[in-house]
Amino acid sequence: MEKELLRSKKARKITLVGFFVNALLSILKLIAGIVGNSGAMIADAIHSLSDFLTDIVVLVGLKISSKSEDNCHNYGHGKYETIATVIISIFLTVAGYQILKSGIKNILLVINGGTFQTPKTIALIAAIVSIVSKELLYRYTTIAGKKINSPAIIANAWHHRSDAFSSIGTMIGIGSAILLGDKWIILDPIASVIVSIFIFKVAFHILIPSLNELAEKSLSEEERKKVESILKNTPSVKDYHKLRMRSVGNKVVIEVHILVDKDLNIKDAHDIAAKVESKIKNLFNPTSIITIHIEPYTNKPR
Repeated sequence: MEKELLRSKKARKITLVGFFVNALLSILKLIAGIVGNSGAMIADAIHSLSDFLTDIVVLVGLKISSKSEDNCHNYGHGKYETIATVIISIFLTVAGYQILKSGIKNILLVINGGTFQTPKTIALIAAIVSIVSKELLYRYTTIAGKKINSPAIIANAWHHRSDAFSSIGTMIGIGSAILLGDKWIILDPIASVIVSIFIFKVAFHILIPSLNELAEKSLSEEERKKVESILKNTPSVKDYHKLRMRSVGNKVVIEVHILVDKDLNIKDAHDIAAKVESKIKNLFNPTSIITIHIEPYTNKPR
């Protein structure tokens, strides 16, 4: 329980760093968009505001998932973190759709003879600051998320990078308009469309594992082989069956029946099960839930 609280505390700290960075960037982009006469930068600022919602979702999800088991949640609250990850992927999809729709609309506008007002340099500077800040925030959040094994934190990191992608499109469009003139302004919406495709890809990448977990999909074949290796290489375990494996947030839940010498006393049989449990927890996570059922071994087929 103490380790879970420490993990939750670290996760909240990581998320709060992103929260305040997003706050500053949103204000900077909005001011730069208004002063710099850039509709693209104003749209980028609005996109950054969605990060606030994402950060709130992550903070709430982490708060709930850090709670210990209770009568209503016998396996803990880890899946609330998974639900938070799904919500983040939905935000990413919505952000990608809005960028795609806006890009296509502006491409058609330029094709039909329309144009945009030429932005000022302050908008370009804001876009560059946003790209650098959000990429650094992405790297910081990803590394920290992997250290504490938090899928929600890692998903949120990708949301930071989606904002950086959005700002890249904005930077190209603003920079092209300033340096090359209005006839090249179509590069802004074209870049936005390309960026939206990357965002959709990221959203899909983080959504599928979360949905698999919520659907109780088994752990990977590689992880199964590692557990089977432990069972096969524990000398007193004669055989095993009914191996079931799944995820609950950052924990794994594993159930297995092991067969031991039928003449062993209860204490010795229990010690064998405890040894197997310890090995599996060392492989995954000390807070993982391992249930081992002991059966007497006979040479008769099961």
